[in-house]
Amino acid sequence: MTARAPAQPSGWAAFAGVILFMAGWLNFFYGLAGILNDDVVTVQGRGVVIWDFTAWGWIHLVLGVIMVLAAAGLWAGQTWARAAAVLFATLNAIAQIGLITAFPLFSIMIIALDVLVIYHLTAGWQPEERRPGVGALSE
Repeated sequence: MTARAPAQPSGWAAFAGVILFMAGWLNFFYGLAGILNDDVVTVQGRGVVIWDFTAWGWIHLVLGVIMVLAAAGLWAGQTWARAAAVLFATLNAIAQIGLITAFPLFSIMIIALDVLVIYHLTAGWQPEERRPGVGALSE
């Protein structure tokens, strides 16, 4: 019986993990600012589409933490991390629409980062090559 080599993330998974990590930290700090002092995140007196900055702060704080954890899972080669990263990048892109009236450039930048993550984890994904005797019954 041969020892199984630890899972290594592919280049695209590592790239998507870095982008997801960056978007997650940006969300986390935006959410923290929205929770602690929503006057700081007000731009030119415009508000958000739905709810208020504090509610969006909590949403983005939670999304940011989950996105950072999913990025760590991608780097560790976890199988659940790919689906979680796609799901939460999609949810984050949708959540940015609620802030687009207050922060158009920030929201568009985060949506672009989310689209990169989704693309590289779906269309740009290269499955691992199967090696004989590893992970399957040897003949």
